[in-house]
Order: sequence, then C-alpha cells, then structure tokens
Amino acid sequence: MKGKLKYLCIIAGLVLIVGIGAVLVLMRPASNGIGSISGRDPIPQEADIYVPYIPGTTDADGFMRGMDVSSVLAIYNSWQEADGSSHFKNFEGEELDIQGFFYLLHDAGTNYIRLRVWNDPFDADGNGYGGGNNDIEATIEMGQYATNAGMKVLIDFHYSDFWADPNKQMVPKAWESYTIDEKADALYEYTKDCLIQLKEAGVDVGMVQIGNETTNALCGEKNWENITKLFSAGSRAVREVDSDILVAIHFTNPEQAGNLANRAKKLYNYGVDYDVFACSYYPFWHGTTENLTEVLKDIADTYDKKVVVAETSWAFTLEDGDGNGNTVGVGSNDTVGDYEFSAQGQATEIAAVIQAVKDVGDKGIGVFYWEPAWIPVQVYDGTQATLAENQALWEKYGSGWASSYAGAYDPNDAGRWYGGSAVDNQALFDFEGNPLESLNTYKYVQTGTTGSGIRVTGVESPVLEYTLGDTLSLPTELKVTYNAASPETLPVVWDETEAAAVDMNTPGTYTVHGIVTAGEEEVEAVCAVSVQKAGLLKNPGFEDADMTMYTVEGSSGNDRTGDDPHSGSYSFHFYNSGTVDFTVEQTVTLDAGHYVFSLYAQGGDVGSDANTFAYVKIGDNVISEPFTLAGWVAWQTPEISFDVDEDGVEVTVGVSITATQDGAWGTLDDWQLLMN
Repeated sequence: MKGKLKYLCIIAGLVLIVGIGAVLVLMRPASNGIGSISGRDPIPQEADIYVPYIPGTTDADGFMRGMDVSSVLAIYNSWQEADGSSHFKNFEGEELDIQGFFYLLHDAGTNYIRLRVWNDPFDADGNGYGGGNNDIEATIEMGQYATNAGMKVLIDFHYSDFWADPNKQMVPKAWESYTIDEKADALYEYTKDCLIQLKEAGVDVGMVQIGNETTNALCGEKNWENITKLFSAGSRAVREVDSDILVAIHFTNPEQAGNLANRAKKLYNYGVDYDVFACSYYPFWHGTTENLTEVLKDIADTYDKKVVVAETSWAFTLEDGDGNGNTVGVGSNDTVGDYEFSAQGQATEIAAVIQAVKDVGDKGIGVFYWEPAWIPVQVYDGTQATLAENQALWEKYGSGWASSYAGAYDPNDAGRWYGGSAVDNQALFDFEGNPLESLNTYKYVQTGTTGSGIRVTGVESPVLEYTLGDTLSLPTELKVTYNAASPETLPVVWDETEAAAVDMNTPGTYTVHGIVTAGEEEVEAVCAVSVQKAGLLKNPGFEDADMTMYTVEGSSGNDRTGDDPHSGSYSFHFYNSGTVDFTVEQTVTLDAGHYVFSLYAQGGDVGSDANTFAYVKIGDNVISEPFTLAGWVAWQTPEISFDVDEDGVEVTVGVSITATQDGAWGTLDDWQLLMN
C-alpha cells in the first residue's frame, strides 16, 4: 500500500508540474505573435511581399530593429492646423493619433526608436529651424510615446543647433566662443542634463549616440585629439547617469577604403570609452552590403565592439509627394542600387542590410531605418498654391527639412535650400499616410513570409545615344535585379531583325527587344537607340570654363558652378538673397530645317509671381515655353520646336528667370539644340 501511495503521489506531482508549466506558458507576454519551437525555424507569415527568414533578429536575440521618426511630431502639428486630423492610418485604414502611430510601429516589429537632439534649433525670436525642431522637449515627448508603446529609445545627440553630417558639424550658438576644454565641459553637462530629464520623464533610453556622422568633425572641432576629448566627455556623462545605457559613436562612408577602420583606430588610440560602432548605409551612396559586412566585421573583431547600422532607407517610388525635390528621384540616384523602387524593393533592401549586420556575427546588433514617416503635410498637386501652403506649414512647425529661419545659423546650406522633405518617397507610408507592406519587414524577418518567393523584378533598359554615322554596338549583358536576392549580370539575346533595322544614317529613335534568361524564367529586355545629328550648341552642359559663347544679362548670383548639375560636374547656377532677374542665351547660325531646343531646369523659392521660361528668337519672332521651378532636383524639361525657312539664319536660344521673392535659386543644365 505504501508503494502504491508513493507511486500515486509521484504521478500527481508530475501532473501538477505540467499544469503549472502550461499556465506559465499561457501567461508569457506575446512578442508580436512571433515564436518558434526549439530547434526549428518559425512558421512563415502570410504576406503580399517576400521577406526571407533571418535567424537571430528577435527580441530574445537582443537585435535592435529601429526606426528614426524624429520629424513625426512636427508633421502631426502641421496636420492639426491644415485639416485638424492625423493622416497616418493602420493596416485596417483607421486613422491614428500620435500614440497610436507608435503602437503601429511596435506591432510592425519595431523595438527601438531613434530620436535626434539639437541644442537650440530656434532663432532669437523663437522661430524653429525646421527638420522637426528637435530640441530636448520634443525628444522627451516622442520618447514617452515610444516607451508607452513598449520600445526602447536611441538618443542621437548632434551637438549642434541644426543638422550635423560629414560635411557640416557646426558648434551650437551658445558654445561658439568656448575653448576645447570649455566645450568638453559644456557637452558633458548638456548630455547629463538631457539624459536626467529623459529618465525623469520615464523615457526608456537604451543607447546614446555621442554625435551624428562624425566622420570628419564634431561640434566645430576637426582635430582628432579635440574630437575624441568631446567623445570622452559625452561618454562619461552617459556612464554617470546610467551605466546600462550603451554608448555609440557614429560615422559614415563605409564604401571608402580604410575610412571606418581609421576612425576606429583613432578611437582606440585616444582611449575613447564606448560600446557600439555605428555607421550609416544608404545603397545609393555607400557601396555594397558585402563591403558593409567586411568593414563592420573588421572593427568588431579588432576592437571587440558591437556594431549597428544607424541609418538606412530606400524609395518606394520615384515620384515626389510634397513639391520639394527628393534625394532619390528621376535623374538623381535613380540608376544606383540593386533594388526596385517599390514596397517590395524597400523590404528587400532592409532585409539585405539586416543580413549584412548579422553576417558580422554576434556583435552585429541592429539596424535603424531613417525617417520612415516623413511624408507630405499636403500632397503636392502641381499648383503653386499647394506648394505655398506646404511652405507655410514647413516654416511654422518645422515639418520640412529646413525653414528660412535656419539661414541665420546655416546660411550656406539651409539658407539657400530650405524647404520640405527630400525623403518623402523613402517613407514606409504612402503620401496619404497609408502604411506600406514594407513597414512590416522587421516583423517578417523574424519568421520569413509566404510571399511569391524569389523573382525577377527588373532588367536593365539601356538607352544608347549616337550621332549620325556612328556604329551601333548593343550591350551583350544586362543587370537583372530580384526581389530578395543579389543582382547579377546575365547575357542578353537581341532581336536580329530589329537590330538590323536601326538606321545609323537617319535621325530617329529605334527600339530593339531582347530576351534574358534568369534561371527558368525568360524576361524581356528593351534597348532604346537614339540617332541624332550632332548638337548645334557650344558648351551645352557648361563643362568647359570658356563661357564666351553665352550672353548673360542681369546679375543676382548667376554663374557657371559645380552646384547641383543635372549631369557632369558643372551647371549654370543662380541664387540671390534678394530678387533675381536675368537672361542667359546663345546665338547660332542655322540652315533651313526643323529644330528642337530643350534644357533641364530645377530650383525654387521664386514666389507666386515668378516668370520663368525658355525661348527661341528668330528675327523679331519670339517663341517661349514657360516652366515651373518646383524644388530641389525636381527637374523640368521645357522644349520648343521651330522651323527655319532658309539657310544662314541667326537664331538665339535662351532662358529668362524673373523672381521678386528673396532667396530664389536654381540650376540650368544640359541644353540641347537638334535638327530633326
């Protein structure tokens, strides 16, 4: 009986243990529905896009899946004045308040929010410089929203009153007269004070950047002994406030051989105390992900440091949403990179960068997407009225990258190019505030998806330009891109009949089709061949220093410069803090025939009464074609067709710009005069 009783007690105990275990499992907090059976890959999620499973990216792995949304508070404030609503919606189409926006990010797999901090981004009258007007007060508010939504926060101290990047590390106004020792003391006290405020406000700070993209300077200092003294002062402040907060140092340009390795060595030689080596990586500037892994792994292994990508992004469209030109747009970075311009392309880019960081090893701890929510305050409809309304909101609430008020602090950049967002087409929301499927990429990489699998998303479409009498040479290979794999160059077979039909002695545009075989998939390729008579203008792209063929009347800062060319290294640029009123033209002698004159133009801040047009003068006859300067790299292409009735006629082609608004600016480039 005793043996039987003992046996029954053992059974009862086992049942109790199993029951308690089941209860504990049921009580465990959910992690966005993501989990896996021990030793097995997680179950892929259903999705409309393909995202590969990347092991080691869950919360349990300690991997940072971050978003920098520093502009979002300013955007919300702008919307409140514009129409009293929030434009951001969830995947069910429901409008979100600002706290709901942060919950949406968390539900989409984000576990870290990055927020920039500027010392004093306001002028003497309290007008904000723009870019989110990110002082410590704004950062605390957004940090509280992030913490409430269950996310940690990375504080990105710029130690400037406005943007800091490799080319610009301006000292805060209040520190301008300081010696290096005084500046180090001020930086220490400022960092400590801000972190104490954040912690007292309940913000869950997990990591702090001591400077932003400090590749060449920090806080006005360019000497590395001084730069590292500032790094150390900031690091000491963080350690004293909370020793559990990670300290990061942030650089960029991993594509430059030895660049980041040299910076890491300087940090080591000067004894800088930090935990994380951070860098920016944008595919249209910074090379391949393979190189990124190699560079970061070398630093992680050599100096025993964790590494993160602190900034990355990609475009879902080449269109502009707010009337301010974009970093990635038609004619600007649109041929660089290995991803299609779509939500799928964004997801592929994000996953590729995550994989590059994971390939570093255990010290690869995170990736942050830059400004996924910087969408238009109002969608630009092509009218000057809407652009003016957007500009008013950018000015008042700082929801554009810079306001005109920033010119007092940064006259050479913000003072000339202030305006809206240059990255609205790189957001993870469409221009109306609807989330794109790419917003879920952080969630999807933890499981993979049941999307359509690896497929061809694009084949290079070459455009070949020839002059009469040249010899046609079609490419033998084309670059093929995929939704979730590295691109490759594959052979192309062109249609022989179409290729033979290209008449190199007759002006015109011809199309030749071809086939590229990618695995088991045959994909059509298209090559455009343009055969033209030689251009009839001298120095049409302003590449030559000799400008005697042009006549310029008027002044206001008009000259051949290296500012924002459409192609090549030079352009005809204009800017003035006051009004602009000038013409630039070239006169040529033409024979009888039909001609087309065209050019590229971009610019802005010309005012609603600006008069901008291209023109052709033949004797007393003037043919004009107006165009609008719609923003930075928003290239306009006015074109004028005309006839010359007899040989030996003098014809003048040119551009006229009149703008009464102060601060008008722009670029003219790539003029072309062809006989058809």
